[in-house]
Amino acid sequence: MEKTVLHIENLDCPVCAEALQGDLQKIKGVNSVSVDYVTQTITLEAENETVVRKVIDKTNKFEEVRVLDGGRYATNPKNRHIKEWIFIGVSVLLLAVGILLEYFTSGLALKIVAWCLYGTAYLTVGHPVLISTFKNIIKGRIFDENFLMTLASIGAIVIGEYSESVLVMLLYQIGELLQSIAVGSSRQSVAKLMELKSEWATVLKNGEQLRINPEEVQVGDVLLVKAGEKVPVDGVLLDETATFDTKSLTGETELKTVKKGEEILSGYINAGGVYEMKCIRPYADSAVGRILDMVEHASSGKAKPEKFIAKFAKIYTPVVCGLAVLVAVCGPLLHGFIAEGRIYFKEYAYWLKAALTFLVISCPCALVISVPLSYYSGIGACAKNGVLVKGATYLDVLAKAKIVAFDKTGTLTEGNFTICGVYPESGVTETELLSLAASVENASSHPIAKAFENVPTSCIVEQVTEAAGRGLKGVMNGETVLVGNGKLLAENGVSFAEKESIYTLVYVAKGERLLGVIEIGDKLRPETKIALTQLQKLGLTRQIMLTGDNRQRAEKIAQEIGIGEVNAELLPDEKLKRAEELKEEGTVIYVGDGVNDAPVMVTADCSVSMGKLGSAAAIEASDLVLITDDLTALTKGVRIAGKTRKIVIQNIVFSVVMKVVFMALGIFGLPLGLAVFADVGVMLLAVLNSFRVRILEK
Repeated sequence: MEKTVLHIENLDCPVCAEALQGDLQKIKGVNSVSVDYVTQTITLEAENETVVRKVIDKTNKFEEVRVLDGGRYATNPKNRHIKEWIFIGVSVLLLAVGILLEYFTSGLALKIVAWCLYGTAYLTVGHPVLISTFKNIIKGRIFDENFLMTLASIGAIVIGEYSESVLVMLLYQIGELLQSIAVGSSRQSVAKLMELKSEWATVLKNGEQLRINPEEVQVGDVLLVKAGEKVPVDGVLLDETATFDTKSLTGETELKTVKKGEEILSGYINAGGVYEMKCIRPYADSAVGRILDMVEHASSGKAKPEKFIAKFAKIYTPVVCGLAVLVAVCGPLLHGFIAEGRIYFKEYAYWLKAALTFLVISCPCALVISVPLSYYSGIGACAKNGVLVKGATYLDVLAKAKIVAFDKTGTLTEGNFTICGVYPESGVTETELLSLAASVENASSHPIAKAFENVPTSCIVEQVTEAAGRGLKGVMNGETVLVGNGKLLAENGVSFAEKESIYTLVYVAKGERLLGVIEIGDKLRPETKIALTQLQKLGLTRQIMLTGDNRQRAEKIAQEIGIGEVNAELLPDEKLKRAEELKEEGTVIYVGDGVNDAPVMVTADCSVSMGKLGSAAAIEASDLVLITDDLTALTKGVRIAGKTRKIVIQNIVFSVVMKVVFMALGIFGLPLGLAVFADVGVMLLAVLNSFRVRILEK
């Protein structure tokens, strides 16, 4: 069952998003659904296409929300901002004329004209709020910001504050519009990632150049990429060399030179001449396809503060409405008792206005918008710096973790193995030893097997099976063939002398006889030491290597790069057990290849896969993916996560403190219009603060 992402418009507030999500969850056949206000998306798992259609129909009937997805789910989008600005402009003009007539002229007729202007201005700017409130009340959804503003503005009319009633609606709608523009700006920053996708691919067939959609390119197709064009799918270079601008994909400004046969990721921009390439992955599994898929789905994984704020808003709004009623009822009673020693309503208009002001200020918009927006900005900033994050919750994990564990092969090292030494036993030639080993290794997908890819072999080994963490076993001419480490040979009764080496040792045996040993070498990544130092400075002070490799070799590498703890010669189940032990000591980040370490990745609080962007297994197993096999990208992700969390905390504290201060001032006579201004101001400041993640990481 695949996830479906629907893009929508006109979802006006986080509370509305929660309400829509609740409605969609009731549809039979919907297994899971998440509605995100910030991204304006619906992510769902449905049993079939019919259920998806029901979700679309239900969404299109929810207030003014419309599904905007391309292709089969498309409807025509509308630009609402122009209409909103017109309504606001007309309302401002009518309000200004009304104020001039009411306060600077005399005569009942002119006063009546002024009141008519107020009424027209109020309905012009406030009708969307009034309509939404009416619809929500009918549907049983009462406590939202529309209800609060409707109640406050009508209350102002009741006590004769006509101009202030218009001002409440006017300032609220201006705030909503500015909020929509600000949030839209954040969406646009992430939407720019969509520009990574090439609009077409030029395929060479039968001497002709055919322009097709990237989704239609097949594995093995030969493509032509001209200067300035984006690479449409992942592939390998067929020409001798080519130069690429990779900044939009990796965040690096330096041009990248690729040689013949080397891999090119989709999203790269050709910075040189015309060249040819061969597709090695379909578009859906390409770099760009994976990036867009992960960014679209990232918002469905909410962090704890987001979940708390959503629950908080549901409880908070009814509570403050109750408090406002208490202010309206108990305020004048207490005032009368204190002033004259008897129970009666004194200065009721004053206390009713104070209650309305209290309602306006209490609107939780600043919290329910700025917190998810901060995480969304953080996810976008990570994506722009070469780190794909599956959900906001993993930004929180990155920010607070102190323990990071690394796999060695393909993570701290390049994972590109080469044969460094061949030591055949007496009576066996190097060619025979390599040929037998290659025939077995060719049946494996392990990184070590790549060292034997170009070794010629005439041997035929059948029934090859893999013994996890030990090696490979096969059958040749009725005899068992073993290719692996010392444990594999010992388990199968083959006697041998343990050889010492800084390289990975591959023992080869046939029957019960050792045929020889092959040394396989793997270089450290050039950025490994720098990345580990940076991670220490960012708070990940406890760094551990978990590897199935030889202890002597693992300790030598650990000493060279500065890792203090080494757990070597671990079988997969032992590595998993060690990861579980570490998890009991604190929050654990695990960095591995995303394929062979899937159990450990699932166990860790946050798992990071090194590249492997074309591997579905890596994407499924890991919570973060580093687009280019570069560990320094992880340091960028940790730095962004830390800043994101700080900004989230700042927004929560700032919003709550300002709400308390202004609600207190509201009880003691803060003007209603100023209350709206304060509410809008706090919300906008919190939203703008959330943008700092993007600014700081440019």
